[in-house]
Amino acid sequence: MRVLVTGHEGYLGTLLTPLLNRRGYDVRGLDIGLYRHCSTGTRVPIPALRRDIRDVEREDFDGIDVVIHLAGLSNDPLGDLDPGATEQINLAATMRVGECARGAGVSRLLFASSCSVYGAAGEEFLDEDSVLNPQTPYAACKMHAEQGLSRLANDDLAVTHLRLATVFGASPCIRFDLVVNNLTAWAATTGRVNLKSDGKAWRPVLHVRDVCTAFKMVMEDRRLAIGSNVFNVGDTKANFRVEGLADLVRDAIDGARISYSEQPEPDQRSYRVNCDRFHAAVPSFRARYSVTDGIRDVRDLVARLELAPGDFEGSTYRRSDHLAQLRDSGLVDDAFRWIAPTGAEDLALKVSSE
Repeated sequence: MRVLVTGHEGYLGTLLTPLLNRRGYDVRGLDIGLYRHCSTGTRVPIPALRRDIRDVEREDFDGIDVVIHLAGLSNDPLGDLDPGATEQINLAATMRVGECARGAGVSRLLFASSCSVYGAAGEEFLDEDSVLNPQTPYAACKMHAEQGLSRLANDDLAVTHLRLATVFGASPCIRFDLVVNNLTAWAATTGRVNLKSDGKAWRPVLHVRDVCTAFKMVMEDRRLAIGSNVFNVGDTKANFRVEGLADLVRDAIDGARISYSEQPEPDQRSYRVNCDRFHAAVPSFRARYSVTDGIRDVRDLVARLELAPGDFEGSTYRRSDHLAQLRDSGLVDDAFRWIAPTGAEDLALKVSSE
């Protein structure tokens, strides 16, 4: 089976592609390369296209059996950086990927959606039939992309939407703009678990390696190779208030204490999700890694890299800051396209190391 992973050089992709390689799949990648110099570890090389998903053509998908679509602007701050570009990349280009894949005869499309589509919710658990209430351009694009890709599903193309819980844990392309990773990095470098909000919002969470396993299991389950399906991917038991996650970080790192901001940032996003449908559809899936496991892995990575607060809060490990720096340095335009493709990646390496 030949599998194409878009965004294969990102936070998820750098773990998912070697996992699929180990399973014996013929894995190909497709990535624009914006974050390739944000890597902290060794990546397994695979055949890949250096391509913006806005520019893909049907021929790029010839011979592909399964597409795992990870590429896009990856969180709310990135979406807020330029809502117009977010719509181009996360919605219009996602539809282009789907249409090209269907035209090329791809049989399965797995889409990395997000539980952020639920937006501002109350205390009740939400399942896949709950009302969607996205609060940001990023979340709205995920919702509309789900709807559009579902319309592409037919007898020849099965589409599965994986609404991912908030991901955490170490990766070769680590991100510190994710809540558990960020809290851990603060605690590991300063002894303070730095809460920037009031901590009352709910989040479902799932370790990045468990996310990769979920994609693999969905891809391998032929019962899901029909029509359009949507799943909350996580563990119903792993819904936490942000302040509860802060408690876990404090408990896992010796001497750490929780520090609340004097002017906490408002966070309207709060959602608790029920993942029972996913566990019924893929009964062999189990979350292997706890929040504490992820905290310890990130703590050890911070120590190995000898990071200071200015490092993990800087442009190398925060996606919105990295893109803003590439743009301000004249390497990408306002729509996050390379301005000078020849040599742009070498320049990006120089920028990311400054």
